[in-house]
Amino acid sequence: MVSGICLMAGTGEAIVDCGGVGYLLSCSSKTLSRLEEGVACRLHVETHVREQSITLFGFFTEEDRAWFVRLQSVQGVGPKAALAILDIMSPGEIMSAAALEDKTAFARASGVGPKLATRIATELSGKAPPSGRGFQPAFTPPVTAAAGEATRAEGMSDMVLRNDAISALENLGIGQSEALRAVAKAYGTFAEDPKLDDLIKVALKELSA
Repeated sequence: MVSGICLMAGTGEAIVDCGGVGYLLSCSSKTLSRLEEGVACRLHVETHVREQSITLFGFFTEEDRAWFVRLQSVQGVGPKAALAILDIMSPGEIMSAAALEDKTAFARASGVGPKLATRIATELSGKAPPSGRGFQPAFTPPVTAAAGEATRAEGMSDMVLRNDAISALENLGIGQSEALRAVAKAYGTFAEDPKLDDLIKVALKELSA
């Protein structure tokens, strides 16, 4: 994790000053849009080491970082494609698209063609969401009403809700892939984040349908 003052947030990159040392991080446009030059920030970091270079990737949330890694477990998905997907989909939306094998959702990302989108949807289907190093927001400044709404839109709260519902179904003896699919379908029927009990009830109806 990198904590400090944002010195620059440009196209594809940001520089964060940590105690006098500037760190250059590659970021998605979604992450960059939340950085403000001269303002304190905290970014979750994934490091890629190559023979001739070391690249730091910065993320607003640990969820985004974890999904960045998980997406690259699919053959043909590199850092660029993973960032493109995270630019248009929240972690919760990726989870739902994978559970429902919705290749169209992944194909909306820049640089992700139909074949790769199909491979992503197929290979991630039925898999539990990635575990991270503790999901928490990256910014240290006070959260405004607008920022709070943006946070909800990014799926930070719905991931916890979805995971709790999936665990509840698994405790009832339902298989993981079936639970993932049922919760994804159930969640899509609500206009706003439902109560856990309501989400479980609808998911059970999906399973019995």
